[in-house]
Amino acid sequence: MARVKRGTTTKARHKRVLTEAKGYWGRRKNTIRVARQAVEKAGQYAYRDRKVRKRKFRGLWIQRINAAVRTEDLTYARFMHGLKLAGVELDRKVLADLAMNEPEAFSAVVAQSKDALSKA
Repeated sequence: MARVKRGTTTKARHKRVLTEAKGYWGRRKNTIRVARQAVEKAGQYAYRDRKVRKRKFRGLWIQRINAAVRTEDLTYARFMHGLKLAGVELDRKVLADLAMNEPEAFSAVVAQSKDALSKA
């Protein structure tokens, strides 16, 4: 049976890892063992932080809505409760955008929320 040399497979695998490690500092960019560890850890951070980014944006939207609602003499929790009672189904991303870029439209939404709260 013929002998199989596996250099090409190993070289391809190493090349893939080292390409991902481009720009890293020290031996992390050119030594396969260290580079593999660095690339794996970077992947773990990337996976985790894709979820963390969503959390952070939701928190930012809530802060922006709260700041805008406070100028209308209302709290965030009461405002959101009023929206639910009024049947307004705008998500926090849209509400935060309205609060920042279109204050008149946001004031109308706040008025709807206040009206629903006063009726309840």
